[in-house]
Amino acid sequence: MAVRFLPAGDLGLVVEFGAEVDVAVNNQVRALALTLEAARIPGLLEVIPTYRSLGVEYDPARLGVEELRARIERALTTLDAAQLAPPRVVRVPTCYGGEFGPDLPFVVEHSGLSEAEVVELHSQTPYHVHMIGFTAGFAYLGGLPEKLHTPRLPSPRTKTPRGAVGIGGSQTGAYAAETPGGWRLIGRTPLPLFDPLREPPTPMLPGDTVRFDPISREEYDRLERDFQQAAGSGQAAARQPGHQAVGQLGKSELPSRHIAKLPPLPFTSQEAFEVVRAGLLTTVQDRGRIGCQKFGVTVSGAMDEVALRVGNILVGNEQNAAGLEVSFLGPRIRLRVDVTLALTGAEVDVDLDGQPAPWYEAFQVRAGQVLDIRHCTRGMRAYLTVAGGIDVPVRLGSRSTSLAAGFGGFEGRSLRDGDVLSVGPTIGRAARGFARGVPRSWRPAFGSPQIVRVVFGPQDDAFTEMGRRTLVESTYEVSPSSDRMGCRLEGPAIQHVGQADIISDWIPLGGIQVPANGKPIVLLADRQTTGGYTKIATVIGPDIPRVAQLRPGETLRFQAISAGEAQAAARALERDLNQVDADLTDLTLWSEGLSARGIC
Repeated sequence: MAVRFLPAGDLGLVVEFGAEVDVAVNNQVRALALTLEAARIPGLLEVIPTYRSLGVEYDPARLGVEELRARIERALTTLDAAQLAPPRVVRVPTCYGGEFGPDLPFVVEHSGLSEAEVVELHSQTPYHVHMIGFTAGFAYLGGLPEKLHTPRLPSPRTKTPRGAVGIGGSQTGAYAAETPGGWRLIGRTPLPLFDPLREPPTPMLPGDTVRFDPISREEYDRLERDFQQAAGSGQAAARQPGHQAVGQLGKSELPSRHIAKLPPLPFTSQEAFEVVRAGLLTTVQDRGRIGCQKFGVTVSGAMDEVALRVGNILVGNEQNAAGLEVSFLGPRIRLRVDVTLALTGAEVDVDLDGQPAPWYEAFQVRAGQVLDIRHCTRGMRAYLTVAGGIDVPVRLGSRSTSLAAGFGGFEGRSLRDGDVLSVGPTIGRAARGFARGVPRSWRPAFGSPQIVRVVFGPQDDAFTEMGRRTLVESTYEVSPSSDRMGCRLEGPAIQHVGQADIISDWIPLGGIQVPANGKPIVLLADRQTTGGYTKIATVIGPDIPRVAQLRPGETLRFQAISAGEAQAAARALERDLNQVDADLTDLTLWSEGLSARGIC
């Protein structure tokens, strides 16, 4: 079997085993995933198995792509899918038809079978879990009998209920969350398909065998109550019987790009922020969650990670502490305790009790004062960091808000008027209330067009030479429909060699997806973990903030560089960030020394 290594920017690599959906190929993918997880390679952050390829995310400051590829090639020489554990059987209780299966009559008519025959054929077939993606907990199942292949809806539903069981083309599965969807719905399951308090958070895992068990409406109602009671009592947090432990890579490590596991803040946290006005989209974010893309969970985290990290450095936090991400129209916040704050990212129209508040400087705020962040004057997203960090529960290793899955952050949503947020205790220099700034070079370079560096791949061979030239020779304008999932661009269409669709594959941060209309989309923090469109190139990590700060109507141009150049840029950024931290620490100690000698 010929294996291809496809670059995905400065922090990703795609290992492709074939071009078909096949259980044997999928077993090879899973075997490599387990082998790499077991190897615990320093700097390897996460592996994401898909139908016929493995996405590999790594920390370019600690692991070079050539070394990573060499380690994978060595693993491939001894790979043996026959040694995989026998598949577990996951039974999915399903109430077919009625209000839960509004499209069952269409499937009956299209197949030429009776309703009882459709239900029997669908429920008696064993299905192979190839991968989990699209949304948190959504399992891609293979093995749908050809008689049940059914075309999707002409126009997708705006809302498909959580637990809906459907058929779309040659696929079947169950929706883990309420989401738009175009599959034909034939039933519904009460089984929770995603729970961030459970380990693992999904009842199905790649390689499992799934069977749908028909149940009555009465049984459905009873099971739904049972599952809800179990979740309310905390039983959902226990590892499910039959599951192998699912750990995060490098739990004891602190990679430069991510911190894989966060401890809960000590119990001395206190209520600090009273939200008088929430703003357009204000969310709690840290640097995102790692180790969960294989469950279909978005990474989330700050769109402009560098701005968040610098803000945390300013107030004396660890760089992964949670802060507030402010999208264009900002919040009005009344402080209940004395705190140290910093504003970074977009330049904002802001005042503190009517007086201007500084930008890229730490400053003191007293209890009772009001900070009013009206709007971003330049840039799209600002960050408010506080000494001690925003204290919200850690979910799947992060405090970030996952808007798509509705968990993490503050109750899994953006802030609302009247919310009250707590901050953690301040320690070290964060507790001493210092006020420091950073060099102006750390402030974003606003303007248009922005030059954004990319590495071609992972699917650049799906585009014509003219298409690749179009990407790097054109100016693109940011569409108003851009959001945390992706930056949609208007401009010259990029030409494919053939179809725009591929078998669903891993989506790396910064992947430039090009659908059939030829208009590129840069995938960002809340991107889906997998998708079925070709990706011509990948924006490098150090330039993601430039994309994140672009406003609708502003422009960018792409500049192609090599994977080696991309890694060098990533390593340089980490060196610079570490130097800022070191300089601030030294300044604080120097100030303390003068004070101790009575000089200041």
